[in-house]
Amino acid sequence: MKFEVTILGSSSATPVYNRNPSAQLLNCNEKYYLIDCGEGTQQQLARFNLKAARIDYIFISHLHGDHYFGLIGLLSSLHLNGRIKPIQIFGPKPLLEILEIQFKYSDTVLRYPIEFFPIEADQSTQIFENSDLIVKTIVLNHRIPTTGFIFQQKKRQRKLIKDKTDEVPMVYYTSLKKGIDVELPNGDILRSADYTTEADAPRCYAYCSDTLFDERYFSTIKDCDTLYHEATFMHDLLDRANETHHTTALQAGEVAKITGAKKLLIGHFSSRYKTLQMLLEEAQSVFENTELAVEGRTFQL
Repeated sequence: MKFEVTILGSSSATPVYNRNPSAQLLNCNEKYYLIDCGEGTQQQLARFNLKAARIDYIFISHLHGDHYFGLIGLLSSLHLNGRIKPIQIFGPKPLLEILEIQFKYSDTVLRYPIEFFPIEADQSTQIFENSDLIVKTIVLNHRIPTTGFIFQQKKRQRKLIKDKTDEVPMVYYTSLKKGIDVELPNGDILRSADYTTEADAPRCYAYCSDTLFDERYFSTIKDCDTLYHEATFMHDLLDRANETHHTTALQAGEVAKITGAKKLLIGHFSSRYKTLQMLLEEAQSVFENTELAVEGRTFQL
């Protein structure tokens, strides 16, 4: 099953040096989940040949503009392009009021319904579930209420061994994939273990947007396969990071190491950095399996 994320924006605060503010597109089994929606997100979707019309779920971490200023434009474009199916938005409660005011004073009545789900930043809770994923919040420590998100795949059914199941009636496939042995009318037994193999282990993606280094959220993200963590500054600017409630690249590496992540992606880079290699090297000095969340790159999770 496809489980991958494409980076649409990796800058903090303002667009700079061809870097846009925060946005990512998660593809799980060909369903699209937009994570944050900074300025220019819909242009990035077009640039990387990702169809905005396929987005049915949007998750907004907090109400600093670099994480949601692109949302009204995206929703308006979907309206102008004739969307009629609902879209689900998960975000801080005041976000709905912000959207309603903008639509009110632009005299816009959307052709499609927005299903809005307010999220709280005081405790980690499950906010979404479908046949593919469970999504939970991560309580982060920023200047305003902020959550990250954990996208946890559900356990899949066992895989059929094609060479062995060619002669097995299809009516028995469902039971075998569920791990259930089947008794044939003649009394023979088809054992699930003989005709199927274990499904791939479910994977987990943790998205930590803006936060201080704070051990209180570490248990929530423990043992994730891939961790995205903000790394706004180099560690020589630790005082500035603490002042603005952000994390350094070194600290992001420490979070990945402490929580047992298998891979770390760092992003949300300050506009002061024209090149990013030194942030990468700083994080790698603590956690070797680190990569830059470079715009346009798609990471298998």
